[in-house]
Amino acid sequence: MVKTASTMKPLATKAPDFSLVNVDGRTVGLSDFEDAKAYLVVFMCNHCPFVKHVALELARIGLDYMPKGVAMVGINSNDAAAHPEDSPERMIHEADERAYPFPYLYDETQEVAKSYGAACTPDFFLFDKQGRLIYRGQLDSSRPGNGKPVTGEDLRAALDAVLAGKPPLESQIPSIGCNIKWRPANEPAYFDPVGVKG
Repeated sequence: MVKTASTMKPLATKAPDFSLVNVDGRTVGLSDFEDAKAYLVVFMCNHCPFVKHVALELARIGLDYMPKGVAMVGINSNDAAAHPEDSPERMIHEADERAYPFPYLYDETQEVAKSYGAACTPDFFLFDKQGRLIYRGQLDSSRPGNGKPVTGEDLRAALDAVLAGKPPLESQIPSIGCNIKWRPANEPAYFDPVGVKG
């Protein structure tokens, strides 16, 4: 496991659209949520201990904010050939077990992850209703083994701000997680195989 930080894509970047298959077989894209007040895209997977650590909070955030008009999707971009626990079939089981209320999509080509500059799992990208990036930081300060409770406070504060029409949070701490498992020779230029320490 390589501990990897978010690339911290420039704020105000426009949300790239996509067309990916959900665990229920439907094809889903951002264009399906044109009336949304905000868009939350979470790059995640099944097996990463960082995602497992926050999985229940991800479900709670969906339950709390989707009724308020936030479009939320989870995207798994890991190489399922090398990591079969992240296969689309296992995603169906994971979504059911975790009771994710949001679409959980498979990015087989990994091109959506690249278009977002996603680097780790979990990696969060929150856009306003105009599709401008306003937050790309951590869920909260909890990490596996650090003893801090999972509250989602950083991401929740960003969600509350965008729904209130307030500007982006000034303090945005990068998300940390496992690196996305890129297919051989498909690694993006920003991929850091060494990762971060600590």
